[in-house]
Amino acid sequence: MQRKSYGNMQCPIARSLERVGEWWSILILRDAFQGLTRFEQFQKSLDIAPNMLARRLGALVKAGVLERRRYCERPPRYEYVLTERGRDFRPVLWALLAWGNAHFAPEGKSVVLIDSATGAEAEPLMVDRHTGRPLAAPAFRTAPGPAADESTRQRHSGGAGRIP
Repeated sequence: MQRKSYGNMQCPIARSLERVGEWWSILILRDAFQGLTRFEQFQKSLDIAPNMLARRLGALVKAGVLERRRYCERPPRYEYVLTERGRDFRPVLWALLAWGNAHFAPEGKSVVLIDSATGAEAEPLMVDRHTGRPLAAPAFRTAPGPAADESTRQRHSGGAGRIP
């Protein structure tokens, strides 16, 4: 059964998930942020089937999140490096790390975010770039943007289904 594509939906969350929402993709990106670049490194780290890894790497390259670069001419070998778009995904991974530690780590934190200068544990917090205020409801909410279609405007109208 072929899954539905969300790439053409107007929702930015759906469009993002179309590019990186598959679990292997996020784990590949996690490993890329840890310095892995080569097919064999990803395969060993993830214990993933080669055909699946090739598909996921190809999709991440197509999405512009990774770039495929030749590092050896004979035989031809490639590495996969984060693009600017890929590097912009780091805060999303850090937010997932913090959320996972808070809600799904009954044995305790196995990975933490630290301040490189002090070694102190850091806790991610999303803030508004303009005001510096934490992004938290009810002070902030989603709303249709200038390019919103009617469906998006309907989904954001009224208070039905809103979570405080």
